[in-house]
Amino acid sequence: MDKSKQQKWDKRYLKPNQPPTAAAVLSQYQQLLPTQGRALDLACGLGGNALFMAQRGLKVSAWDISSVGLGKLQDLAKHRQLTLTTVHRDVEQQPPKPNSFDVICVSYFLHRDTTQSLIAALKPDGLLFYQTFTTANTNGPRNPRFVLQEGELLDLFSPLEIIDYQEKSPTISDGQAWLVGRKKHP
Repeated sequence: MDKSKQQKWDKRYLKPNQPPTAAAVLSQYQQLLPTQGRALDLACGLGGNALFMAQRGLKVSAWDISSVGLGKLQDLAKHRQLTLTTVHRDVEQQPPKPNSFDVICVSYFLHRDTTQSLIAALKPDGLLFYQTFTTANTNGPRNPRFVLQEGELLDLFSPLEIIDYQEKSPTISDGQAWLVGRKKHP
């Protein structure tokens, strides 16, 4: 595990935070969520997506490199009487195993080398909800490693059946892109 990355995120989550909320893509398309199954909030931070999916009855795993963020998520889940599993994990070094999740949600995290692992981790008919920054963002990261080029999200997840893709639309915040995709049967 990359200790410097962990320390960076632990330091950020030690500060007072607003209550976590689900990504807009997940909220907008919540009607697509199954009523049961396994879900993953990858690079979950404070776990807004994990809490949202747990409230809808999914068996949720929340993975992140920050033990501080995961601790806050556990406390909030307990307070809301929700059950979910938190896993302290460097998702760049340990992506999910193939065919292990019905739903995967990723927000504001981009590691291009794990995209094929995410597709493989979906069960047939599994759903991916992905939202992150593009190069047009004005309030997020500037490093090209952490922002999408125009149309890149579609290319990264082209093996999926695309249910919705938005970039530069009034529905999504400026400088972001989102994608909802379904894994096709083999």
